[in-house]
Amino acid sequence: MPDSPPPSDNIVIDVRHVEKSFGDGSNRIHVLKRVDFQAQTGEITMLVGPSGCGKTTLLSAIAGTMRVDSGEIRVFGHSLEKMSGPALTRFRAQKIGFIFQQFNLIPTLTVAENVGVPLLIQGLSNGKALKRSRDILEKVGLGDRWKERPNKLSGGQQQRVAIARALVHEPPLVICDEPTAALDAQNGEIVMDLFRQVARSADRSVIIVTHDNRIFSYADRIARMDDGEIVEVKEQDTGGQPHFEHPVHV
Repeated sequence: MPDSPPPSDNIVIDVRHVEKSFGDGSNRIHVLKRVDFQAQTGEITMLVGPSGCGKTTLLSAIAGTMRVDSGEIRVFGHSLEKMSGPALTRFRAQKIGFIFQQFNLIPTLTVAENVGVPLLIQGLSNGKALKRSRDILEKVGLGDRWKERPNKLSGGQQQRVAIARALVHEPPLVICDEPTAALDAQNGEIVMDLFRQVARSADRSVIIVTHDNRIFSYADRIARMDDGEIVEVKEQDTGGQPHFEHPVHV
């Protein structure tokens, strides 16, 4: 396991000795094994590794949608384990935008209404929420589809709606699980350029779990997981592709 970096004012995520298991007795599976992981503001950090190695579980724990068995996760200096359920829900609404592998769009709402849900939760009026929703939809190339229902869109278009929804309230931390899996090269570039703009904003950070080696060149830092552990962390080199001491299985 790699040594953890020293504390820094720029660290937005600080995971220390986190463990998570599922099942009981002989069926118990240890998914996270004393994981240490940090991510900094101003960067895109990618988590890569073989399927089943614990990437999505770690992402869910960082997002506060899953409690861990032991260890500590601090996001913007706040310990998630010490928060009550309601406090954690409020914290996520204010600080985190989560892009799931499943789009989780509400079928009875229009595209713009789906995107505007986080804004309504924060108390914005319907009119202001609609305007901001349409603005972000323009950025992901769906400005002309804002009145449609999700079932009228392709899988890639629904993915872009989900991305717009995660970004519309300008959360300082954006957490993504395979955000480009359903996108062609052109739309993948549009989305990754948007993520890069977000990450370069003051006091913001983007974390991406991905098997998509087309987007590795956007990463500032790549952490490789295997069998429930972070086994290697590399900063991106100037050539645009990360170099690992061992092959990356994606």
